[in-house]
Amino acid sequence: MRAFDGKLLQSCILSAALVLGLGLAGAAPQVQAQTVVRGLPDFTELVEQVGPSVVNIRTLEKTAGRQGAGAGMDEDMQEFFKRFGLPLPNMPRQQRPLPDDEQPRGVGSGFILSADGYVMTNAHVVEGADELIVTLTDKREFKAKVVGSDKRTDVAVVKIDATGLPAVKVGDVSRLKVGEWVMAIGSPFGLENSVTAGIVSAKQRDTGDYLPFIQTDVAINPGNSGGPLINMRGEVVGINSQIYSRSGGFMGISFAIPMDEAMRVSEQLRASGRVTRGRIGVQIAPVTKDIAESIGLGKPQGALVSAVEPGSPAEKAGVEAGDVITKFDGKAIDKVSDLPRLVGNTKPGHKSQLTVLRRGSLRELSLTIAEVEPDEKQAALGSAGKAKPSAAAKQLGLVLAELTPAQKKELHLRGGVRVLAASDAAARAGLQEGDVILALANVETPTLKDFEATLAKVDKSRPINVLVRRGEWAQYVLIRPGR
Repeated sequence: MRAFDGKLLQSCILSAALVLGLGLAGAAPQVQAQTVVRGLPDFTELVEQVGPSVVNIRTLEKTAGRQGAGAGMDEDMQEFFKRFGLPLPNMPRQQRPLPDDEQPRGVGSGFILSADGYVMTNAHVVEGADELIVTLTDKREFKAKVVGSDKRTDVAVVKIDATGLPAVKVGDVSRLKVGEWVMAIGSPFGLENSVTAGIVSAKQRDTGDYLPFIQTDVAINPGNSGGPLINMRGEVVGINSQIYSRSGGFMGISFAIPMDEAMRVSEQLRASGRVTRGRIGVQIAPVTKDIAESIGLGKPQGALVSAVEPGSPAEKAGVEAGDVITKFDGKAIDKVSDLPRLVGNTKPGHKSQLTVLRRGSLRELSLTIAEVEPDEKQAALGSAGKAKPSAAAKQLGLVLAELTPAQKKELHLRGGVRVLAASDAAARAGLQEGDVILALANVETPTLKDFEATLAKVDKSRPINVLVRRGEWAQYVLIRPGR
């Protein structure tokens, strides 16, 4: 340990005297300064109070006697790769599992919502698991079943067969302030009941369509997912869900799902096993400062309508492309992300009011909220129309499928073929999953049959031009099969 410096000691005494307003020989009288920092918080009582309500969640999956990607990797790293959508690397081969053996799949955290065994966690923690094991702080273990999960908000509710459990207290997120101390309890890297603390860095952080996240500097790592974010009153104000990282470890930026949003989702999950959301059928964009000034809006606010879905509630109400939606049911749209959140939280069938700015004039429009298709239905639509790729398409490195009627309607296209996968020449040209090919060699390709017929006629020893739609933009790319 380094020896204490005598000069440093004198400097510290002088500084303390000045702060406290004490006079020193030869020193001018000082005005007493108000102390802002009153001391660091003590989290011990919070840990004793909330700790028993936090659980560890292990997920298991059945193996079919084969050694797959990620085998040999510990649970916490598998959870990290799964959370961020990264492919599991092939690890060195270990002992081959027996047929239909249950192998560890991931690890996460959760907390007890009610004394009768309802537990809240992240949807990504339980996704794809064949079995869930919930471990309490007293080391009791229970098999859990998923009551429901919602990918859009990353919230899930599971149930264990137990009673008399210590439930958490839910806090008021609106009272949470930037700079306020908060604490997290979870299982980072499988280390159960680990406590970390920090402050709220920001609120209403836009990182998703439906959630204004709480940003903190609390240390959150793989395995913390699903654990509670706790204020100094011992109340849960958020679910720790995401980290910003370039290395896979904590870098000082963590995100939590606000508890008011999570409770709204959990109530629907417990009631029906799924979440219903409203939609009005518009594509929107932010209002820039230049646009706001040019249309007389005064300041950048609202949601600019870039497209209106045919037959949607918005079209029936008279919404037009170019309108700026400034209010929804009387609530101001300060930024573009406010609109999908407000609409999404509105019950389908509800009569709502839109205030739109059109060519300098405000208009009031009435519409009936429609329902967003459930994740399961969208997944079914997304997998519809898959076809076996032709040999010629394989030569280009493409796996293609027909556009479904719903996709054509959503994209406002008469036809096209969807890219399911791109490799080799197609990948080198920049094509990727989700692209829609509209034309090949200057010939429209409204169907997969048209694409294959055109491809059969082109000279594959020369670059082939392809018109590709990605998002709202269309561009030409050149596929060079010979390279």
